[in-house]
Amino acid sequence: MRSRKTNSRRRVLIVGGGNAGISLSARLARQTHLDVSVIEPSSVHFYQPLWTLVGGGLTSVDKSVRTTARVMPEGVTWVQKSVVSLDPNAATVDLDDGATIEYDSLVVCPGIELYWDALPGAEAALSSGAATSVYSAQLAPATWERIRRLEGGTAVFVVPDGPIKCPGAPQKIMYLASDYWRSQGILDRIRVILVLPGETLFGLPQFAARLEAVVERYGIEVRYGHEVVAVDGTEGTVTVQDRSTGDQSSIPYDFLHCVPQQGPADWIKASPLANEAGWVDVDPATLQHRVYDNVFSLGDVASTPNAKTGAAVRKQVPVVERNLLLEATGEAPSSHYNGYASCPLTTARNRVLLPEFDYDGNHIPSIPFINLARERYDMWLLKRYGLPWMYWNLILKGRM
Repeated sequence: MRSRKTNSRRRVLIVGGGNAGISLSARLARQTHLDVSVIEPSSVHFYQPLWTLVGGGLTSVDKSVRTTARVMPEGVTWVQKSVVSLDPNAATVDLDDGATIEYDSLVVCPGIELYWDALPGAEAALSSGAATSVYSAQLAPATWERIRRLEGGTAVFVVPDGPIKCPGAPQKIMYLASDYWRSQGILDRIRVILVLPGETLFGLPQFAARLEAVVERYGIEVRYGHEVVAVDGTEGTVTVQDRSTGDQSSIPYDFLHCVPQQGPADWIKASPLANEAGWVDVDPATLQHRVYDNVFSLGDVASTPNAKTGAAVRKQVPVVERNLLLEATGEAPSSHYNGYASCPLTTARNRVLLPEFDYDGNHIPSIPFINLARERYDMWLLKRYGLPWMYWNLILKGRM
C-alpha cells in the first residue's frame, strides 16, 4: 500500500511524536498549504525531564504523561505505526504494517534508543531490582523507593561513555539522593561514588567549579576517567575500568543507579540519511540534511554536536520550520541554530544550577541580571513547576 497525493498541498511527513515532532507539527499545521502527518507508534507521550524528580521523590510519574491523542495538534494526521525503513531517493517511508507513505518534505526526529544490553549484566540487575534508573517511566518510581529505604552502605551512580539524552541526569539524581540522605541524618553512613568517563563534571568551567563544591558538600567520591563495564546484580558488584590504563576493579554496592548507552534506531543507521556514526547527517546550523535538501532532522537523533536536551529542541523547532518552508519554495535555508542547550541541574531538593550554552561552549544566559552560575531556589521553582507547565501548554502547542 502506498499513500498518494490527492490534493495540491505539500506533504510534510514527521517521523517521531516526541517533543520535537509534536511542537514542530503544531507550528506547521498553521500553514494551510501543508498536509502534515506525524508517524508515532506510542499511545502515550512523556515529559521525560520530570523522571529525575520522580526518582528523587518530588513528584509522581503520572504528572509526566499524557495520551498522544491529547497532545497531537488539530489538523495533523497521526499515523500510529512504526518506521522500518526509508528511501530518500524515492521520497518514501515504509511502515511495520507493510504500508508505504510518500512525502514532499521529511523531518526525522524519533528520539534515540536506550541500549540497556550494551552494559553486561545491567538488564538482569534492573529486572531483578538489583539496580534502578530514572531513564524509564517504569523504573523512576522504584528509584525513589530504593533511595528512601537505603540506610547505609555504598551507592554507585553510573555515567556511560558516549552521547546520552539529558547528560546531566545521572548527576541530578545523585545530588537529590545525597541531599535526602543528608536530611535524614544518614549521609555519613553512605559512601556515594560517581563513575564518570570524562575528566570534568561539566563542560563549562564556571559550572564545573560549582559542581565540584556540591560534590565536596555531599562527600561524593568521583572516579574521573573511569567507566562501569559490567554489573553483577546477584553479587551486588560493578566492574569499573580506568579508561587510560585499562585496569579494572570491583566495587560492591548497596544501591546502583544505571544509565544506558544510547544511539539511533537501527533503521536510521541503515538508511542513506545516516553518517558514519549512525546519526542523521545534517548541517549543524540549518538542520537540513547534507545530501537530501527536502529532509531535515532535529532533536536527539540529529548529528548536531550540542547536548541532547529539550531546551535544544525548543530552539531547533523554529529553525526547521522556517528552513523547511523556504526549501519548499525553492529558496536556500537561511535560519540558523547556534547550538543552544540548557541543563537545569538539581543540586539539592530545592536548588538548581542553570547552565545555558552554545556550540562554542559560551555561557549564554537567557534571563538577564541574575547569576545563574550559582544554586538558586527560583530556578528550582522554574524546573519543578514552570517548565512542565510551559511544556504542556506552550511548547507542544508550538507557541514557545
